Amino acid sequence: MAIFSVYVVNKAGGLIYQYDNYVPRAEVEKTFSFPLDLVLKIYDEKLVVSFGQRDGIRVGHAVLSINGVDVNGKYTAEGKDILEYLKDPANYPVSIKFGRPRLSSNEKLMLASMFHSLFAIGSQLSPEVGSSGIEMLETDVFKLHCFQTLTGIKFIVLADPRQSGIDALLRKIYEIYSDFALKNPFYSLEMPIRFVFFFFFFTITIHTVMSFACFPICCLPQRCCV
Repeated sequence: MAIFSVYVVNKAGGLIYQYDNYVPRAEVEKTFSFPLDLVLKIYDEKLVVSFGQRDGIRVGHAVLSINGVDVNGKYTAEGKDILEYLKDPANYPVSIKFGRPRLSSNEKLMLASMFHSLFAIGSQLSPEVGSSGIEMLETDVFKLHCFQTLTGIKFIVLADPRQSGIDALLRKIYEIYSDFALKNPFYSLEMPIRFVFFFFFFTITIHTVMSFACFPICCLPQRCCV
């Protein structure tokens, strides 16, 4: 069981905090001879497989490293274009690691904004007035849980479908947000959260939830008074 990531979205749909706790990555590394029997293309500044999936390498997987050295998007660590590098027979045999790329900061901002819109659409589609909006989305590999406050702030948690205690976690994150962001005189509403105490209590809470299959609220860390 695991909590994968947490998003905090303001009432305008802007991402004000994001935390990746555990992101499983299916990675496959294979040694190739010339010519490369995969078709690669550039997508969103990454080099991805567009045709020829095999041996665990899937269409959409990105090139993560070449000969054990991480790549930088579509370029090698030395700044060379990967496509040009792979066209040269002198560079073979070559070991390439493929896997699902991590989301960039811009992609996370876009996804937060998209969910904000879907949440509003869900409320409008409701046959009853005053719908709470989307509270949970379920797939075969994760569940998305959402808690919206009265002021419109959304707390979103992506977790393993078997993970328990998410409702208590969402409300605890809201409490931490209230204590260490809203009550901080240096915090401007709707702006990104960058406070040490917020991050400290937030991460402790996440790991506490993951440590217990089922727990009462009292098991969560409480704020201290100074």
